[in-house]
Amino acid sequence: MSKLGDLGARLHRGEVGYDFIGNRKIWYGLSILITITAIVALAVRGLNMGIEFQGGAVFTTPKTDVSVSQAQEYAEEASGHDAIVQQLGNGSLRIQVGGLDTAQSDQVRAELAEDLKVAEDKIAAELVGPSWGEQIANKAWTGLAVFMILVVIYLAIAFEWRMAVAALIALIHDLTITVGIYSLVGFEVTVGTVIGLLTILGYSLYDTVVVFDSLKEQTKDITKQSRFTYSELANRSINGTLVRSINTTVVALLPVAGLLFIGGGVLGAGMLNDISLSLFVGLAAGAYSSIFIATPLVADLKEREPSIKALKKRILAKRASAAAKGESADEADVLSDDAETAVVGPRVSRRGTQEHRG
Repeated sequence: MSKLGDLGARLHRGEVGYDFIGNRKIWYGLSILITITAIVALAVRGLNMGIEFQGGAVFTTPKTDVSVSQAQEYAEEASGHDAIVQQLGNGSLRIQVGGLDTAQSDQVRAELAEDLKVAEDKIAAELVGPSWGEQIANKAWTGLAVFMILVVIYLAIAFEWRMAVAALIALIHDLTITVGIYSLVGFEVTVGTVIGLLTILGYSLYDTVVVFDSLKEQTKDITKQSRFTYSELANRSINGTLVRSINTTVVALLPVAGLLFIGGGVLGAGMLNDISLSLFVGLAAGAYSSIFIATPLVADLKEREPSIKALKKRILAKRASAAAKGESADEADVLSDDAETAVVGPRVSRRGTQEHRG
C-alpha cells in the first residue's frame, strides 16, 4: 500500500488525526480575513466587466507583427475609450472597446486597418449591446438563487437544517472568494466567468456532502454512548474523508490548471482564462470550506442542542473523574460502556486493540 493510502486508512480508523474542529477559530478568522479582503477589493477596484455586460465592439485582426501594447494605443486613439487587447494563438489580435455604437464601430475599424496596415475587410467586427449582458446577468442570478434554495431543501431533508445552513454559508464563502480574486487580479468578467462560477457550486457542494454523510453515520445514536462528543466525531469524519477529498480536488484541479496556465497563458485563449480561473479558485476554495468551514459550523450549531450539550458535559465529567482516580480515559470508557448497546466509532478493548460494536 502506498504511503498516502496507508495514511488514509489510519485516518479512517482514527489511529491518527488532526484536530480541525478544535482549531476552528483559526479557520474562521482566516476565512473572515480573506472575505474582508475580497469585499474591500470589490469596493475599491470593482470588477473588470466584459463588453457582454457593458456593451461595445470586438475587433479580431488577421496575423500581425504589431505588439499588444502598440495595438492598444492605436485602439484607444481611434475610439477615445479604454481598450483591452489579447494576442491569440495564431498571432492575430482580439481588441475589445467598450461603449461603441454601430457608427463608431465602423470608424474605429477603418482607423485600425490603417494603423495596423491590413485590409479593412480582414478585420472582423462584432457589436454587442449592453441589454444582452444584462439579460445574461439576470438569468445567472436567477439560476444561482434557485440552486441555493434547492440545495438548502435537499440537505435539510437528507441530513438536517443545521447542515443545510452550514453548506449554504460555505457556498457563499466560496463565491465571495472567487469574485474577490477576479477583482484583485483584474481578469475580465465574461459569460465564461458566469459559467465557471455556476459550475464550481456543484464541486464545492460535493466535498461538503461527502463529509456530512460520514458525519451522519458517525453520530447515529450519539446520545446512547458516553465516549465521544459531537465535535470529536465531527473531527473523525473530516479525518476519515480527508485523503479522499484531497485526491478528488487534486484530480479536478490538474486539468483546470492546464486550461488556465497553458491554454490561457501560453496559447492566449481568452475565454479559457475566464472559465478556468473561476474553476481553479472555486475548486480550491470549495475543498477548503468543506473541511475548515462547513463541518466546524455544524459542530457549533449541534452542540447548542440541550441533549448534545448534556452529553458533552457528561463525557467531560467522566473524563475528569477518571483522571482524578489515575485511570486512563480508555479504561474508564471500557468500564462504563460495557452495558451500552450502541457505540459510535471504534472502541478500545481491555487488550488495547480497536473493535467495532453496534
